[in-house]
Amino acid sequence: MKRVLVCGAGGFIGGHLVKKLKSEGCWVRGVDIKPHEFSPSAADEFLLLDLRREENCRKALSIDGGTFDEVYQLAADMGGMGYIHSAECEIMHNSMLINVHMCHTAAEMGVPRYFFSSSVCVYRDMKPGEPEMTEEQAIPANPDNEYGWEKLYSERMAMAYERRTGMQVRIARFQNCYGPEGAWCGGREKAPAAICRKVAEAEDGGWIEVWGDGTAVRSYTYVSDMVEGICLLMRSDLHGPVNIGCPEYVTVNELVATVAEVAGKRIRIRYVDGPVGVQSRNFSNARIYSLGWKPKVFLKDGIRLTYPWIEAQVKARLALAR
Repeated sequence: MKRVLVCGAGGFIGGHLVKKLKSEGCWVRGVDIKPHEFSPSAADEFLLLDLRREENCRKALSIDGGTFDEVYQLAADMGGMGYIHSAECEIMHNSMLINVHMCHTAAEMGVPRYFFSSSVCVYRDMKPGEPEMTEEQAIPANPDNEYGWEKLYSERMAMAYERRTGMQVRIARFQNCYGPEGAWCGGREKAPAAICRKVAEAEDGGWIEVWGDGTAVRSYTYVSDMVEGICLLMRSDLHGPVNIGCPEYVTVNELVATVAEVAGKRIRIRYVDGPVGVQSRNFSNARIYSLGWKPKVFLKDGIRLTYPWIEAQVKARLALAR
């Protein structure tokens, strides 16, 4: 039985990844600084550890009878655009400590295959309609935020350890990921979850607030497609960063319209000042496509799967407040 470690197993993508790996017959240890907020972990073993500390990385990686066959490093201090812009120091400090210690310790302990979750935030701002950007075009670097700079450095560090030690490293640059059992309030939620929450809270014909003017362009990848891409990449021979994302690009206004349609509500938008981020992102997925991966869930179907879950969370919170 393959033995697998998932760091960040208490988070959104990490929690879904654990379920995927268990469905494949793996023995899984999950590690995080907190338990999963919305469901019990599916891992065979779950350890509460602060991976900013080197000794805790060693505890996470220690297992009777040798080493883990695969290590998936998804642990990070991160959130939606509001958090990324308000917590620059925390993101760089906490995530860098995790990645420095985990990558070094995994290589030192002889882990054969190591996955690092990066982000398309490593890329520069783009204008709508620009040609697709390949992974190599992240250099020369000009990320829009400090989260992107931290991810880019951690990519380079992981690749350096691969060259020096032979540990096989696989790197995925995630586009915006959404689905049930993710952050939906409190400031760390991504745009699809935030819009679903706002629409769920609004009356039919009511107003919701949107940062900026609604014209920013994004792509959103459903969580089951993301974890499928992660697993395919990990078992592949693709070295270097690989974009994983859905090629369906929409404006924030179109995202709102999709959520409103799924909810069966008429929604009006009030535009307010706030951290919007880049104007647009448009990336080549040719490398992940070469493994046979293609997204199966596009935005409207993904929102149909996500909105009812978030609506239920909103109703439960309102019921508790009464």
